[in-house]
Amino acid sequence: MPSSLHAQSLDWLGGHQGELIGWRRQLHSHPEVGYAEHRTTDLIVSVLSGFGLDPIRLSFGTGVICDIGPGPDYVALRADIDALPLPDYKTVSYASQNAGVCHACGHDVHTAILLAVAGCLARADTLGGSVRLIFQPAEERLPGGAEAVVKEGGLKGVGEIFALHCDPKLDVGQIGLRIGPITASCNQLDIKLTGPGGHTARPQLTVDLVYALGKLITELPGLLSRRIDPRAAVSLVWGAVTAGSAANAIPTTGTLRGTVRMLDDRLWNSLESVITDLVRQIVAPTGVQVEINYDAGVPAVANDGSLVGIQTRAALAAFGPQAVSETPQSMGGEDFAWYLQTIPGALARLGVRGPGAPVYDLHQSNFDIDEDALAIGVRFTTALLDEFWADAVDPT
Repeated sequence: MPSSLHAQSLDWLGGHQGELIGWRRQLHSHPEVGYAEHRTTDLIVSVLSGFGLDPIRLSFGTGVICDIGPGPDYVALRADIDALPLPDYKTVSYASQNAGVCHACGHDVHTAILLAVAGCLARADTLGGSVRLIFQPAEERLPGGAEAVVKEGGLKGVGEIFALHCDPKLDVGQIGLRIGPITASCNQLDIKLTGPGGHTARPQLTVDLVYALGKLITELPGLLSRRIDPRAAVSLVWGAVTAGSAANAIPTTGTLRGTVRMLDDRLWNSLESVITDLVRQIVAPTGVQVEINYDAGVPAVANDGSLVGIQTRAALAAFGPQAVSETPQSMGGEDFAWYLQTIPGALARLGVRGPGAPVYDLHQSNFDIDEDALAIGVRFTTALLDEFWADAVDPT
């Protein structure tokens, strides 16, 4: 009788853990932003082809789909492959070599883990079903590369989908699980103000555009909290503001950029009109002209309860009860949600914090992981497939 895929993954890791770490470090050293992940895609294709698999590049040039097994019914495993436009502040040998770009969200980890799972699947004695590997570009963009993968037909023949995401607040060996919403809805707000400009000595003769920006920065989040039920947990946070270059000149243009996040997904499509009205009301007394671009980014990821049950059994089987951690709903957005608009799926959190290590947040330029988490991710994913196939045979 063939051994479980998880047992075979232990054998694979025994001979290939150095390669697993090497892939992660290659990816970390050469990060690429969304839809520019050409070197990353080349590495993925090379590794998968080396396993004797048949990877297919997506039509837009980056990202890969690779089917293992005859189909037609696939379970999908997704890894996102893009990085963030942030500098890398770490002093490590595998720090980013691409100025202003780094893997500050762990997508290099997700990709390396899925490559290793592919290696385990490629050499497995037998498989309990068919698997589609989705190496997805542009997760960090809005509305996200997942939507493009779906339009490409990436879910054709797929019944369920799973994914992992690094969690720097969880210790290595912990798997964070949650039934229902595990992320928030996330939209992007861009505001451009224009005016005639002028001398700072005579603001009464022109339009004080910087003052208008300041009003928006401080007043819009506050007013929004008074227009929306607080149980929806709406959060507007600015990420970028630009205006002017001289201390004694009132500029003619200025911009604000931020994100609007909410735990209540019912507001996702209805909040735009509220924000637009408030913006216009705030700046009306200042005389500036305003352009508003509200980009409905991604809905919340809502994990399917039965699939979280399979994740739970996988974590218990691979690591024991101490590994299972109930994770709270995050205010972060995740375009994995687009897949779940079509098929059921579940996202799990992978603990990456080493013993005694400081807690860094995602999207920080000094974010890093304990690389022992890589093998944990591989073992959890192979155990997940074992449990998924066992459940398909005997759902009771």
